[in-house]
Amino acid sequence: MAAMARLFPLMAAAALLAGCAVGPDFRSPAPPDDAGYVPGPQPVATVAADSGDRHAQSHAQTLAAGADVPAQWWTLFRSPELDATMRMALDASPTLAQARARLREAQENLAARTGATRWPAVDAQLDTTRQQVNFQSMGITSIPSPGPFTLYGATVQVSYVLDLFGGQRRELEGLQAAVDYQRYELEAARLALAANVATAAIREAGLRAQLVDTVALAEAQRRQLGIAEERLRAGGVARVDVQRQRAQLAQTQALVPGLQRQLETTRHQLAVYTGQTPAAASLPTFTLDALHLPDTLPVSLPATLARRRPDIRAAEALLHQASADIGVATANLYPQVTLSASGGSQATAARDLFSSLNVWSLAAGLVQPVFRGGELQARKRAAEAAYEQALAAYRQAVLQGLQDVADSLRALEADAATLRERADNARQARDTLAVVSEQYRLGGVSQLAVLDAEREARQASLDLAQSRADRLADSAALLQALGGGWWQEDDAAMAAAPR
Repeated sequence: MAAMARLFPLMAAAALLAGCAVGPDFRSPAPPDDAGYVPGPQPVATVAADSGDRHAQSHAQTLAAGADVPAQWWTLFRSPELDATMRMALDASPTLAQARARLREAQENLAARTGATRWPAVDAQLDTTRQQVNFQSMGITSIPSPGPFTLYGATVQVSYVLDLFGGQRRELEGLQAAVDYQRYELEAARLALAANVATAAIREAGLRAQLVDTVALAEAQRRQLGIAEERLRAGGVARVDVQRQRAQLAQTQALVPGLQRQLETTRHQLAVYTGQTPAAASLPTFTLDALHLPDTLPVSLPATLARRRPDIRAAEALLHQASADIGVATANLYPQVTLSASGGSQATAARDLFSSLNVWSLAAGLVQPVFRGGELQARKRAAEAAYEQALAAYRQAVLQGLQDVADSLRALEADAATLRERADNARQARDTLAVVSEQYRLGGVSQLAVLDAEREARQASLDLAQSRADRLADSAALLQALGGGWWQEDDAAMAAAPR
């Protein structure tokens, strides 16, 4: 037992004297140094549209360069219904449950390997054996062979692999990078879920508005067709004109089932996002008037984006893991030293088992690879190639992130311009309907002219509703492309943690 006691300080000293870990020390790649996301001057605001409707999401949006995305970015739409649905989804989504379980798995794998490499392995063993020894079979004839006997044993075994070249440290570094990867994957899943919920809610609101306007448009066309048929019977209009109006009505009516199907499908998808079955889901109703276009949208710098988008950070974690794998493959080229010791007692009577230490051993082993047919060098080169692949994947993730933001910025500009034109068209159509209605009241035009003006106003309103929904959806897409503000929740949690 005294020999074993001397072995522990030897192990500790060897661990402290271990050299630096071989292989590259990981450093995060340099972020992009672009000043903006699009060619030319960075947009600072979108155009405004005078729609005459305070709910029409027609005001200009400010694009605040360098500002941070809020952690709960969906609150910028100022919709209690959206906020409540988002909380249900974040609490009950099976997708997030999977991501959380994968993170815990990675954390436990790291903890298991940490315990296996940083501390000596100590195992205790108790055994009993019934034996028969024949001395004559071993050539000993002067001593009579004893009869069968029982041998009891108690042993403690200790072993420790010295990490002289840092292979184990690089392995733990890679496992920590795997934990980081799963953490960023969880944040990416949360961001994608939040964006999907917001997009589905906006889509539902837009479909509801389109459905109302389409039904109203069909009703106006139906009344117009009724008048045209009366004029046909009176000989005041050609049959081809009536047939053309019937075709227009049928075309409009055919849109209603499709819009209704899309609306129901969107509701079903929202139910799944919130962890509910479509048949039993309890969800609020979303309308365009209840969703407010954010007055200001934050636009962080490209260099900041590389540190904020969870998919980019996940790609960086994989790059870190690939770097650590090079260190592991390099360390495998060098000697490995293992220290081991065992001590215990053997006795023929159980009562004497712990009376003395009569069996012990000390051992040190060194293994130096000499010839492996080029295997170890090939594995090192494979690790280096894997690192190059991970580096290219990281660069692709950064480029994709920059493109997503650039596309969203251009989409917002186009949405605002389209909304301005459609809002102007809708306003003119309403003004025309008001004038024609007054002329009809005074007897200056026919009812058919009024119905025709009403149909044009309904069509303009339908187009405007689509533009409103597009502008809301692309605002959510920009917030998603910028990373969704998840890091602020982490900062708040760290600030609130006890010190």
